[in-house]
Order: sequence, then C-alpha cells, then structure tokens
Amino acid sequence: MSSVPDPKRELLRHTLATLAYRGGKVLRGAPESFPSFRCGADVRRPLDILAHICDLMDWGLSMADGRKEWKESKPELWEAQVERFFIALKAFDDYLAAHESLHSSPEKLFQGPVADALTHVGQIAMLRRMAGSPIRGENYFVAEVASGRVGAQQAAPKREFD
Repeated sequence: MSSVPDPKRELLRHTLATLAYRGGKVLRGAPESFPSFRCGADVRRPLDILAHICDLMDWGLSMADGRKEWKESKPELWEAQVERFFIALKAFDDYLAAHESLHSSPEKLFQGPVADALTHVGQIAMLRRMAGSPIRGENYFVAEVASGRVGAQQAAPKREFD
C-alpha cells in the first residue's frame, strides 16, 4: 500500500474525529434518567440511538475491510454503550490510518454510516434539550478536532455559548 496519504481517506478520518468530539459532548454528563428518556411513544430512546450509532461504526469498518456485515445490537447500559462508541470509532479510524485496502470508497463510507451517525448525534443533542439537560452550543469551526483523536478524551471547547 502506498505511503502517500490519500486526501479523501484523511478527510474521512477527520470526520470520525469530529464525530468523536461532537458525540463525546452530547454523551458526557447526561443525567441518570436520560438513556431511557422518551419524548413520544414511537421515538427511540437515547440508549437505542447510541447503540445504533455504534452499529453504524461497526458496519462502516466492515465495509471498509471487505466483510460488509450489518449486526444490530441490543442496547446495553449507557456507560457500556458510551465506551463501545469510542471503541468502534477507534477501530474504524485505526483501519483507515493503517492504509489497508478500502473495499468501499471514502465517499460511500461517508454518505452511509458516517453521515448517519452525525445525524443521530444531533438527535441525542436535541433529546438532551427536551429532557431538560441541554448541552451548551459551540462554535465548532474553532474546536480543536484532530484526525486520530477519536477517544473519550477530547480537547476542551474553545468557544461555547448559551
């Protein structure tokens, strides 16, 4: 495999780091009752949405490495799902960083699992507000997001607002 960085692959890695940053923000400090909050009978709980995001990251990795398998998990405890979120992001990012062959294009990986996960992080943020525990708004343009930083430890916000 070539040692020259692929700009599309690097953008995808930066997007995963963005997902870790934004996802971490909506997951941290959630009240104990939040994972099972329902704003309507047919609306998924935050716990279910987070499990789905984890499934999406596993699916993205499986498409990247050629396995192409979807597995829907049963939600665990909130803390276990938060940990799984960062583990799944790291596994996906590690694969991209290793410059292994991609069995799906970066564009398809972005438009499918990654974009869907970003949408769901927004849903969790909205549910936090509806549950009475909103996160602070932020100028994400100035946030310190770096490719490869996909764990729970993220830079502190540079410019938050209410």
